[in-house]
Amino acid sequence: MSLPAGVCGCCGRCRPRYKRLVDNIFPEDPKDGLVKSDMEKLTFFAVSAPEKLDRIGEYLAERLSRDVVRHRYGYVVIAMEALDQLLMACHSQSIKPFVESFLHMVAKLLESKEPDLQVLGTNSFVKFANIEEDTPSYHRRYDFFVSQFSAMCHSTHEDPETRTRIRVAGIKGLQGVVRKTVNDELQAIIWEPQHMDKLIPSMLFNMQDNDDSDRDGTSLKPITGTREENPAALAESCFRELLGRAAYGNMNNAVRPVLFCFPTKSYSSYACLCVCVCVCVCVFYPGPTVLEVFNTLLKHLRMSVDFELGEGSRRNSGTSLSSGRVKENEERIVQNAIIQTIGFFGGNLPDYQRAEVMMFIMGKVPVYGTPCHTLDTGTKRIQTMLLSSLIMVTSGFKCKTISAGLPAAFLEPLCSISLMEDSELRQLVLEILHNIIDRHDNRAKLRGIRIIPNVAALKIKREKISKQDVGFMKKHGQQLYRHIYLGCKEDDNVQKNFELLFTALALLTIELANEEVVIDLIRLSLALQDMALANEENMPMFIRCGIMALVAAYLNFLSQMIANPAFCQHVSKVCTNKHTLFFLPESLDCEDRAMYFQTADLADALSGPGYNAERLAIPYVPQVTDEDRLTRRKSFVDTISLQVDILSNTEEITFETLKKAIDTTGLEEQERERRRQVMEKFQKAPFEEIAAHCESKANMLHDRLAQIFELTIRPPPSPSGTVTVTSGHAQYQSVPVYEMKFPDLCVY
Repeated sequence: MSLPAGVCGCCGRCRPRYKRLVDNIFPEDPKDGLVKSDMEKLTFFAVSAPEKLDRIGEYLAERLSRDVVRHRYGYVVIAMEALDQLLMACHSQSIKPFVESFLHMVAKLLESKEPDLQVLGTNSFVKFANIEEDTPSYHRRYDFFVSQFSAMCHSTHEDPETRTRIRVAGIKGLQGVVRKTVNDELQAIIWEPQHMDKLIPSMLFNMQDNDDSDRDGTSLKPITGTREENPAALAESCFRELLGRAAYGNMNNAVRPVLFCFPTKSYSSYACLCVCVCVCVCVFYPGPTVLEVFNTLLKHLRMSVDFELGEGSRRNSGTSLSSGRVKENEERIVQNAIIQTIGFFGGNLPDYQRAEVMMFIMGKVPVYGTPCHTLDTGTKRIQTMLLSSLIMVTSGFKCKTISAGLPAAFLEPLCSISLMEDSELRQLVLEILHNIIDRHDNRAKLRGIRIIPNVAALKIKREKISKQDVGFMKKHGQQLYRHIYLGCKEDDNVQKNFELLFTALALLTIELANEEVVIDLIRLSLALQDMALANEENMPMFIRCGIMALVAAYLNFLSQMIANPAFCQHVSKVCTNKHTLFFLPESLDCEDRAMYFQTADLADALSGPGYNAERLAIPYVPQVTDEDRLTRRKSFVDTISLQVDILSNTEEITFETLKKAIDTTGLEEQERERRRQVMEKFQKAPFEEIAAHCESKANMLHDRLAQIFELTIRPPPSPSGTVTVTSGHAQYQSVPVYEMKFPDLCVY
């Protein structure tokens, strides 16, 4: 006859009561499970006599260790279930020793080679991690659990399903450690590098491993299940939680392992997401760390671009073609991830910090006038990446005044980039401008360059123009018009460029246009039309047609926005004319200019109160700036290039040539006409435009004088002295002969 489990011969009744209560919860057959009635008695005893908890825990640990050695796993499950219930029921000071016994039993299970026991121990630890203790623990450490759970995250079990179960258990265990320790000041040791170097790579491994398996077609099972079953999804969730709980002083230790893992692992979307999470957490800690994070990200972006270009050159020199392309693709994944990271981070910053970040990134973009102004492959790639980052940062940016979003220190380099010889870069610049100018989310309604039959149906949102915005347009409006004008006639423009230019004009009308700005925009549109029709710069037919379509689409939009019937009638007449419909190439060669938009008709339509229609008679001319000297534009050339043009275009000089050169017939009439135009311009043009024109001429004159002075050969010093003027008084300074430097031919 066999005795019940837990009864020790004839001495059973002499055993301590807590042991008898523990023995009674174990049935004869472990398949019957925990004896609930006896478990209730044990729980009541533990709550009534909390000083016995430590002994109960020690005895349960003793039984569990014995059952593990004997492979009686059914009793092991019952013991852990009893421990879980006791933990949930008891919250007294005496629970501390009991917890030590509990953690000892969990460690026993985790050390086992049986996957079921490892999962069982992990589940019990997770339940324990969710219990909030009344008092902190001064001596408890979780070093073993961090190491053991991290090892489980890297399980290489031969059965895919079992491997998945072990990895999921390991991730849950690490999540439990994080929850149990991050809020306890006494457990700050968890953030030390030796623990982060195990915990962070374990998360990245599972996030990365899933992506690698997907690419190989051998994804883990069950990979399409819930988040609890998917190691990659669970690792991502745990990773977010970890960094979300990181304090400011611990952020460096948490981010460092991520950056360390970048060059050692293949670049997948999951690994890249880790960087996004790392940096986004820093949003909660404003201060100097913001720019530090962006600086680090931009450094990694530059390193990735340099590495990609290096791989390209090595591939061209004979390296394996397939391997080189794979590495380049991986670098593109990293670059896109960093850009997304910058966007996620910047999107959560307050407006004042976002403006600082915009200025910081713009300061990193190579522009004309810097040592990197040549548009080589590396420079262009860096420019593209940084401008893409700016697009992400400015997305959703709603500045109260446009001057806060487009300060002069930001607008000037941005406009300089819009003059570069690459259509993609100009597209990025326009998208950045759209993000900043569009403060009422109207851009999506304006996509595509088209004749909108009913603008009112778009339900455009707008507000009255503020005084600050009016002041901005008076100061910087000519700069914006200029870059739109010059951007339209670039030979490499594609359809997207014209679509973005149309959107830019429409957004300026919605957000920043008062009566004066409306007149300026109409002048700009008419100047674009004249440029396309005259074609003095021999533009391709596609560019000319694109400009005409842009002008028609914009004036149609503008006419309905200002709700002027006469203006709308004239625009509609031109747009529906069968000869100018869609402004096909054959229509541009027509000499009848009456078919196009007429300045006189538009001026008559706006002759009523509110608009200074007389200004429409003044042709728009883009202001000259220093940027034109640094670009390739033929309209503005320096002295050296002018000399080259003269030498290359030398023709035979004859008597007839000289006669024509000195013929003054008609010169007086031309001079009078020129003076009349200058007087009219200074009388009717806005002050800002006149000031900008005069300033640009003064700058050009100053630059020419500086060049002349640099090229002037200064006379050598003389023993008789040289004259210097100081404070209006002439002073003579003699130079000793022995200090003078003579040319070699003058020395005897």
